[in-house]
Amino acid sequence: MARERGMSDLMGAVDDYLTVRRALGFKLSGYRRDLANFVAYLQAAGAPTVTTELALAWAKLPGADAHPAYLSRRLSVVRGLARHWQAFDPATEVPPAPLLPHRSCRAVPYLYSAADVAGLMTAARSLTPTLRAATYETLIGSLLVSGARIGELIRLDRDDIDWAEGVLVVRESKNKSRELPLHPSTLDALEAYARLRDKLCAASTSSFFVSAAGTRLVYVTVQGTFSRLTRLAGLQPRSQQCRPRLHDARHSFACAVLLDWYQAGANVEAQLPLLSTYLGHSAPSQTYWYLSAVPELLALACERRESQALARRA
Repeated sequence: MARERGMSDLMGAVDDYLTVRRALGFKLSGYRRDLANFVAYLQAAGAPTVTTELALAWAKLPGADAHPAYLSRRLSVVRGLARHWQAFDPATEVPPAPLLPHRSCRAVPYLYSAADVAGLMTAARSLTPTLRAATYETLIGSLLVSGARIGELIRLDRDDIDWAEGVLVVRESKNKSRELPLHPSTLDALEAYARLRDKLCAASTSSFFVSAAGTRLVYVTVQGTFSRLTRLAGLQPRSQQCRPRLHDARHSFACAVLLDWYQAGANVEAQLPLLSTYLGHSAPSQTYWYLSAVPELLALACERRESQALARRA
């Protein structure tokens, strides 16, 4: 009975801890799910409180194939709770940071080729039931051609597409809203999906993209499904830092735009702020990163600079 009460107290501490941190401005997306899972793990182990040994064992549950950054993050989630709970239960152990160290480094963009895209779309069409297949095929296609963030598309409501003007409205993302003009073929695909969605399920949510149950998509589920689709499509990591990710659809879009501009002889420096605004970056410097992240773009940028220098000397 005392152990059950202890676990109940710890679960209450999870909610208190998250409330305090979020009041300070931290989003902590997915933390409650992870911490509730950890508390259940402690309960199954018969542990009265947090211990370093159990925290480490729980953090490593995804296995040796999991990315070191993911395992390190899991342990850091528990570490924050343990620091909070230690003030109420001195027996609580706070796992040391060096246990699962991971030096943060920016991932190398996994730029999707036309064959990669075709493979992902084919894999999405193989999902069941029909609504789930249609949702993921359209969602992935929208990611690749709009440059939007996955979270922005998940939050998209049915009235956030202006069919007459041909724009997608992104509301309050990173504290700002913006409109994304869409190609007519993209609008046709979105409209076809909307018709099928409404035919297969009642409008139980305002969300544009829906799950097989007719509810708004959840990021962790989308992430898991996308990982499955990359495996079905045969996409392999190109290095430890270059693995297929959802966010890389946005990188692929940005790099494709920049390559088109360079190859067309456009004034990229003058137009880069436009791309920055379109992508919803807070500053053009965030968009400049694509120039150094992709060797082909960096080569084109250097070539352009050398040509300009020669023109000035002439």
